[in-house]
Amino acid sequence: MTSIKYFLVALAFVAVPALARDATSYPMPARNHNKGGSTKAWLGLLMAASAALAMQAFGQGYPNKPVHVIISFTPGSSTDIVGRIVSQKLSDIWNQPVVPENRAGAGGSIGSAIVAKAAADGYTLLINSNAHSVNPAIYAKLPYDTAKDFTDIAPLALQPNVLVVNAGAPYKSLMDLVNAAKANPGAINWGHAGIGSGTHLNTEKFIAAANVNVTQVPFKGTPEVIQAMFSGAVDCYWVPISAGMSHIKSGKLRPLAVSTAKRNPTLPDVPTTGEAGVKDADAPLWFGLWGPTGMPADLVNKINIDVRRALADPGVKERLANLGNDTMDMSPQEFARFVRSEIEDYQRVVRNAGIKPQ
Repeated sequence: MTSIKYFLVALAFVAVPALARDATSYPMPARNHNKGGSTKAWLGLLMAASAALAMQAFGQGYPNKPVHVIISFTPGSSTDIVGRIVSQKLSDIWNQPVVPENRAGAGGSIGSAIVAKAAADGYTLLINSNAHSVNPAIYAKLPYDTAKDFTDIAPLALQPNVLVVNAGAPYKSLMDLVNAAKANPGAINWGHAGIGSGTHLNTEKFIAAANVNVTQVPFKGTPEVIQAMFSGAVDCYWVPISAGMSHIKSGKLRPLAVSTAKRNPTLPDVPTTGEAGVKDADAPLWFGLWGPTGMPADLVNKINIDVRRALADPGVKERLANLGNDTMDMSPQEFARFVRSEIEDYQRVVRNAGIKPQ
């Protein structure tokens, strides 16, 4: 069966186009017009069937060389941590190197722009956070069209952000911080991982819900914000749980609340924002996998299936869960709908916050 399939693939790319040229280069005699039309119709059907088999064979043969994964945030960020765990397992499944490369900056849009311009062959992929859905609302001009220049392949995981302060800070609860911000408008320095990042939108959503005025301080990524917290340059931060867990467990950072509707099992004593006194401030952080637009459907489906297989692996699930993640499971079509709904939701958040696209 395999040999027949690859014969038809070759026929699609070599023999059939030649026959098609012959069929159209020499006009049929008048009495054979119907026969000529029939011949062309059969050639069209054969070309379509052979092309479909070619795409199927292409998907089944993927990958036959290293796959490069662009991670849109800095090393040590939550996007990087989740991305490398999944990439490592995909490398095992594919028996090919999956090479992560961090290309951070501009809320993740620098890395996204690289993938948007890549060949649609599945060998250059993007791992990004929900910044992918945030950026169209934040940036007036992106070097790509989020809705048109990417193929939605699969979601990876979802986790809360954790509102943290330095262990030596006077804030023992969420309302301590909120009350201090209300008493001294603009005095609290609130860090985030760059304009358009998930932590930025989490901050915007929270300060709107809490009705406080703070000074936002953008950084290139989470590790830079954490270092600023240790130095005292930043008072608080919605740190992604996977990136902040070690500092929380070591006692260097004090958690005040999580950004999800439910408490996280890895931090069972940390309340949600609603429980702590601020309603309508939920803002989970999620991660996904994208490719350039125009990827063949069979290839997209194969990668999606393999990603879901990687996420279902007990070892991967345990590693992600220990970092506060819940794995996500969607088909490419479901993920595409999810991404579109997130884009619309963040546009509402940005509009309601009065943020002007940059």
